[in-house]
Amino acid sequence: MMEPIWKPAPATVEAATITRFARHLTGRTGVEFGGYRDLWEFSVRRLPEFWSAVWDFFDVQADGTPGTVLAGDAVPGATWSAGTVLAGDAVPGATWSAGTVLAGEAMPGATWFPGTRLNYAEHALRHGLPDAVAVTAVAEDGTTSTLTWGELRGQVAALAQWLRRAGVRHGDRVVGYLPNTPHALVAFLATASVGAVWSACAQDYSARGAAARFAQLEPVVLIAADGYRWNGTAHDRRAEVAALRAALPTVRATLCVGDFDAAAGESWEAVVSAPAEPRFDRVDFDAPLWVLFSSGTTGLPKGIVHGHGGVLLEHLKLLGLHLDVGPDRPLFWYTSTNWMMWNIVASALLVGAPVVLYDGSPTHPSPDRLWRIAAACRVAALGVSPGYLLASAQAGLAPGRDLDLGALRTVGVTGAPLSAASYQWVHDHVGPGVQLASVSGGTDVVSGFAGSAPTTPVWPGEISAPLLGVALASFDHRGRPVVGEVGELVVTRPMPSMPLYFWRDPDGSRYREAYFDAFPGVWRHGDWMLTTPRGSVVVSGRSDSTLNRHGVRLGSADIYAVVDGLPQIRDSLVIGAELGDGAYWLVLFVVLAGDAPLTDALVAQVKAAIRAQASPRHVPDDVIAVPAIPHTRTGKKLEVPVKRLIQGHPLEQVAARDAIDDFAALARFAVYAGGPR
Repeated sequence: MMEPIWKPAPATVEAATITRFARHLTGRTGVEFGGYRDLWEFSVRRLPEFWSAVWDFFDVQADGTPGTVLAGDAVPGATWSAGTVLAGDAVPGATWSAGTVLAGEAMPGATWFPGTRLNYAEHALRHGLPDAVAVTAVAEDGTTSTLTWGELRGQVAALAQWLRRAGVRHGDRVVGYLPNTPHALVAFLATASVGAVWSACAQDYSARGAAARFAQLEPVVLIAADGYRWNGTAHDRRAEVAALRAALPTVRATLCVGDFDAAAGESWEAVVSAPAEPRFDRVDFDAPLWVLFSSGTTGLPKGIVHGHGGVLLEHLKLLGLHLDVGPDRPLFWYTSTNWMMWNIVASALLVGAPVVLYDGSPTHPSPDRLWRIAAACRVAALGVSPGYLLASAQAGLAPGRDLDLGALRTVGVTGAPLSAASYQWVHDHVGPGVQLASVSGGTDVVSGFAGSAPTTPVWPGEISAPLLGVALASFDHRGRPVVGEVGELVVTRPMPSMPLYFWRDPDGSRYREAYFDAFPGVWRHGDWMLTTPRGSVVVSGRSDSTLNRHGVRLGSADIYAVVDGLPQIRDSLVIGAELGDGAYWLVLFVVLAGDAPLTDALVAQVKAAIRAQASPRHVPDDVIAVPAIPHTRTGKKLEVPVKRLIQGHPLEQVAARDAIDDFAALARFAVYAGGPR
């Protein structure tokens, strides 16, 4: 058995919010928890009791609030309060009251906390002393600004008042064409305050790409900035804003951030400077909060709708119990407004955690930019991508030695599978006391399926455990749970943040097809996953891009874990393509570091490393150097579109131009249609 690379110290366990929560749950149910695994098993076996406890522990405020599920479970004498009906089987003499946590759990269709009314923004803005810093914004040019809790509440209230004057009502859509600055955060919270629905898009999308998302929503208000900075260059987007506005005929009002002509719309500064008192319209638990879009690499992007209550509960759990951020523990996760991690950052406010926003390139003007921001802002949790950790290692960084990271407790990583070598690098060069929390989740649930907590050990190359409340399993092709072998990542019981529905999917057919066709009544996410005997998880890539040679399957992440550790290679993409007549081409494309050539010796080294460290059956047929690897705008490698190009599909059918960071890089792969040259 491999030893953990990180173990929580007893003092860490004792101080963790999740430990206090476990005691809270014990007090409600009488169940003692020996460790995280016991707590997780309770959370998925007794869903209503678990989520009711989350509700009470974080003091959720609502109309029609459920009370304690079970105050003491002695028989006779069990006392049931105005809580849930579905906490367990009734015992003789027990009195069940009104107020349901989970009204049936069929998927799709589970209904949480029916009859309750609340507002996400009300909870996000109820923390913090007026003069305490709530938001720190760092621009690429080094300019830093802050918003106190009082200033944040005031700006949100002023903008919400403006939205109401503009006629925005419950259920109307407000869209933001904005970079990752405080304007997007204020606009979202103001939209939620009035019960309207938010959706955002970063400005690296063209007007056409943004309109492909926003036009589906028929928005009534557009909030847009004049531009953004990236890698030392200012990008003026005023012409794109005008084109986007023209493509959205339902927009009645435009709010402009930055340098616009007076005719373009009202000024942000004028609106948010007007004094106003906060007001929050409570809406149904499952009222739409925001619409997030799939990457849209094939076809029109899917609009995924999440609700106020489901997001509130899921993010209280994720941020408060798993990441353990709070009033004195700031969160900084590098993201853009395109990615669900922006929504996670916004939700740190729910637990009173100050947030750090950065708008710019993560490596400008130097590769240690994010580490420097983390040190300067004294963050407790820093979130990055696997690619950033790899780039830090390749640049020879030692942030734990060179910077004051004394406040840093956790480095969170998501977006793609993480190699075991990165775990060791964080241990050695960030600090042995810093927990590396690899997380696997998705825009679909705007949360995680598996991750860590302050009480869970960390093993190199593994995700510590399923998250609380997530009935996570690995299924074989017959729908049977498996341990110790790769299967489909599934969730067998509902989560509050599962989508309410897809936009423009009136009969729910697209929703059911996306998640429930393979295993009826069970959520299939589309990832390969292995559950270890100790309960940790290994996610090895999308199941639709699996390397399947002679019936032996391997996730692409296993190849990347080997190749990305070679100093001569900066990026890579592995594809296994069925070419007809039984032909199968397994090819590794590499972007070389610096001016290093792809020599026969390097090809032999790559193949030998894969044979020894990954699988002798999955040594590539060819290793080919390319100038660049295409990614989605959230950093995921475009394995499936490249595979489809190799299989002969036309370029215009495999990917949408605006969903990709470098469309020219994708287009170059068309020359490999039909197989090796």
